[in-house]
Amino acid sequence: MPASPSAGPLERLFDLKAHGTSVRTEILAGFTTFLTMAYILFVNPQILGAAGMPQGPVFVATALAAMAGTLIMAFAANYPIALAPGMGLNAFFAFTVVLADGFTWQEALAAVFCSGVIFVVISSIGLRKAIIEAIPDNLKRAISAGIGLFLGIIAMENAGIVVDSSATLVTAGDFATAPVILALVGFALIAALNAVGIVGGTIIGILVVTVLGLPFGLVDFQGVVSLPPDPTPTLFALDFSKIASGTFWIVVFSLLLVDLFDTAGTLIGVSSRAGLLDKEGKLPRMKQALFADSSATVIGSLLGTSNTTSYVESATGVAAGGRTGLTSVTVAVLFVLALLFSPLAATIPSYATASALLFVATIMLQGLADIDWKDPTEVAPAAMCAIGMPFTYSISEGIGLGFVTYVLVKLFAGRPGDLSIGAVAVAIVFGAFFVIG
Repeated sequence: MPASPSAGPLERLFDLKAHGTSVRTEILAGFTTFLTMAYILFVNPQILGAAGMPQGPVFVATALAAMAGTLIMAFAANYPIALAPGMGLNAFFAFTVVLADGFTWQEALAAVFCSGVIFVVISSIGLRKAIIEAIPDNLKRAISAGIGLFLGIIAMENAGIVVDSSATLVTAGDFATAPVILALVGFALIAALNAVGIVGGTIIGILVVTVLGLPFGLVDFQGVVSLPPDPTPTLFALDFSKIASGTFWIVVFSLLLVDLFDTAGTLIGVSSRAGLLDKEGKLPRMKQALFADSSATVIGSLLGTSNTTSYVESATGVAAGGRTGLTSVTVAVLFVLALLFSPLAATIPSYATASALLFVATIMLQGLADIDWKDPTEVAPAAMCAIGMPFTYSISEGIGLGFVTYVLVKLFAGRPGDLSIGAVAVAIVFGAFFVIG
């Protein structure tokens, strides 16, 4: 039931009483969500920096994209869900699209923009359900787990836990060095803090191991607070020169698939915990929520960052009592205030962010537990997808291997009835890409 005209502005905007919450509860929930996801302000500039992007402007783009997407979620959908550049998608942007496929970061931003525009369109016209249902459930789970494995090998490489080898491709690094030791300590600390329910455990772990690195001369202290860096080096820097190439559209399609599954899963999961699903288990205002997510990707690409997506860390705010968009507004305001802490973000060393990245990787591996391990025609494609991502160093290659294997295994097993038209179409596209290049 809508709030009465005599109610206060916040009550009218967010219908607090109907959701059984209050201004104080919503603000505290917003602080909780922000603290659990603020690590992205430190991690995202370093990951995109590996692609040659200037880290100061990326820090600004990260904060502003998170602010914009979260505000749209607040006012368009009235959900306590925060957004920011997505983990995994940023690694795909940097290490696959730029470093492996040879895109410039400006061309990669153009691919992010196109994936966001397509996401907006399919969200608006109701194609989302058809696309999600066309993808086999076990492959969806494998994509999430594979991205976790991909993040894991990147984290270990950044920390020096693994190094390249001409004989075995990868091998163990020097575990006696301070960066490796601190990265492992940081990972264990972050996992422990999250296990005992410490709010902001990930960001606390990052800051603690950063401080521990000071005596070893591993930290270049840049300060704590200053005016935000100049955002213009990445602002509207998109380059569409590759838009006619097949590789460009494979990248766009891969970004779209990962973003779509990640968003849908997060929205349903967080909303379920908040008791926001209807009697049929569906999310009211799903279209508005997807619009917030997809439009945030478009905005983020224009600012200079990879795909912006809904964060599962929003569940911590929900656990703290957040039920409406006022929680999201609080998160958005805190991201704006965080713009003043760019020197701190520049101070954080790679071994500290590697600790957080490795922890995020372990969380994403949970998707493996839900795979149907009794059916080889489901296990083989899922395993090929998940294993393929770290070993090809490419999320898109892993997705493609999973789909092609899925169709071939089902056909060879005499079970073509298990195949959807969508899954076959995706497999054909990736198969053609593998053969033609």
